[in-house]
Order: sequence, then C-alpha cells, then structure tokens
Amino acid sequence: MPSHDLAREYAIEPDFRSPLDAAAEEQRRDALKMVRAALDERRCLLAYQPVVQARMPKRVAFYEGLMRILDHTGRIIPARDFIGAVETNELGRRIDCLALELGLATLAHEPSIRLSINMSARSIGFPDWLATLERGLRYKPDIAERLILEITESSAMIMPDLVTNFMLDMQERGICFALDDFGAGYTAFRYLKDFYFDIVKIDGTFIRDIGHEPDNHVLVQALVSIARHFDMFTVAEAVENADDARALVQMGVDCLQGYHFGAPSTKAPWKVSQLKRERAG
Repeated sequence: MPSHDLAREYAIEPDFRSPLDAAAEEQRRDALKMVRAALDERRCLLAYQPVVQARMPKRVAFYEGLMRILDHTGRIIPARDFIGAVETNELGRRIDCLALELGLATLAHEPSIRLSINMSARSIGFPDWLATLERGLRYKPDIAERLILEITESSAMIMPDLVTNFMLDMQERGICFALDDFGAGYTAFRYLKDFYFDIVKIDGTFIRDIGHEPDNHVLVQALVSIARHFDMFTVAEAVENADDARALVQMGVDCLQGYHFGAPSTKAPWKVSQLKRERAG
C-alpha cells in the first residue's frame, strides 16, 4: 500500500517538513528549555544603554534596561533564539516580571537616573507583573517619576482599550510611557490620538543611514511632526554614526539612542562615567 494511503488509513499526518525545518524546531525547543531553566534559577540581568539629549549628547536623558538571559555557562542566550516563541505565553510574562523587578531595584539604589523597561501589553493583565510593579512603588514611591515603561507598537495595538486605561492610571502616579518601534506598523496612526504616550521611539529601520537616504529622511520628518502634534517626546533608535546623528538633530528629534553613543552594558554606565570624572579631576 502506498505511504499516503497508510497515512489516510491510520489518520497519520504526513510529515512534509524538511530536515532544516526539523533542526530549526529542535533548536527552538532547546532554547525555550534553556530560557525556562534560566528564569527558574534567576540567571538574568539588565544591560543598560544610554539615551542622550540630541543637542547635548554628553547628557543622558535616561537609560534603557535591556533584559539579558544566561545559560548555565554564563553565556547570553540570543533573544532571536526565543523571543518570538515566548511573546504570547507564560515565559514572556515571566521575562517581563523579572525585567521590571530588576529595573525597580536599580532605580531604588540609583536615585540619580531615569530608566526605561520593556514590557508587552499582555503583561498588564498578568497578576505577578502587576504585583511586582505595586511592590516596587510601595517600597519607594518616588521611583514612579523615574520609571518609563516601553510598549511596542504591535503589542499596544492588540488591546488598545486596556493599554489606554492602564496608562492613564499609572501616569497619575508619575510613570511615563514610551511607544517603542514607532512607525513599524501602520495601525499606530489610527489609534495614536486615543493613546497618551509621553515618548515615541522611532523604529531603527528608518534611522539607519538617514543622512544619505532621502526616503528615510522624509518618513522620519513625518513621524517627528506627528509626535510633535501630539506633544510626544521623540527618540531615534539605532543611531550608529555621526552623520545620522547630525541629520536627526537638524530634523528636531529630541533624543538619540544607538551604538554611536554607547552599547548596552551590564556594567552600570553611570558609575563608569562617575569614575572617569573622578580620575580626570
């Protein structure tokens, strides 16, 4: 009997995956297993990247705290290996919880800085995440004025009403909100007037080589104009060279973030800067 007849008789789904697909799936499962183990053992930390004032780039407006997850050897597990698979499930919520917990602890120990922490809109309804936020704010109420919560555009659009209500409640307590990856999805323009984001972070795909790409220049200028219309502070992501930085300053972008101004570092950059000043003095 032909193999496809056997499959039909015994209700067996023929496996049309290629060896490469099977290997990729196995790799994904292994990465998720590593992530779960790392979270269980709290093998994670934040890497901090400066966001500088556009016209005074030596002045840091705030830092973004980026979650880093480590395997059992201490090696960082690349986010691309797992982030797509965890975004919609319990592991994604646990990552958000730990990132928030670490960020709140950093703010509690460093009263001189402001810090942004990434989150998914899905975490708003996750009890452990909300409990982590409330615990941190009770411990140090002044933290709220130095905390920025970054929500990706794609995540915010999934549940706009929930996000809007949550933002209004938290803004009354002093927390700021940033719309991450602004411009990456067209739906933002439809809902933008209903949101009350304090900051928009323009997606890096529009920023790279903006000094030499007329199309990107026009698009970013439009995004800056939209943000300004809604009284939102603008941050350009992925600024990698002086030419791009110069073009963005001329366009009126408020803040710049990227490797040109500093790579994410697990060593607190504000302490490194202070040490350099002390040595210079």
